[in-house]
Amino acid sequence: MAKLLLVEDNEMNRDMLSRRLGRKGYDVIVAVDGEQGLSMCRDSQPDLMLLDMSLPVKDGWQVASEMKADTDLKAVPIIALTAHAMADDRQRALAAGCDDYDTKPVDLPRLLGKIEALLNCTE
Repeated sequence: MAKLLLVEDNEMNRDMLSRRLGRKGYDVIVAVDGEQGLSMCRDSQPDLMLLDMSLPVKDGWQVASEMKADTDLKAVPIIALTAHAMADDRQRALAAGCDDYDTKPVDLPRLLGKIEALLNCTE
């Protein structure tokens, strides 16, 4: 069972997404801000991170950049989750170190496809 770290500050989004992913067979752990997300990533060694980009303490852009600069964390695939749906937001997320990008509200089948594609690349 793949372990996913969901870093999301919105309680409703966090609860809904973690429950839906759990029902699909994933072990989901959650963090509520960017700093906690980095700490949990170091401690829990997830297979993949779902990263909200608009977070308190450290935003998703900073988290992704720090992870990709850290030799212990850079191999963890990151999917940016954001309500920012402008064309350059995708490029900005990829430039920060995210491996993929998905918009909110989350379309679960589309997100599951992206999760599976990244997990299969790391096996």
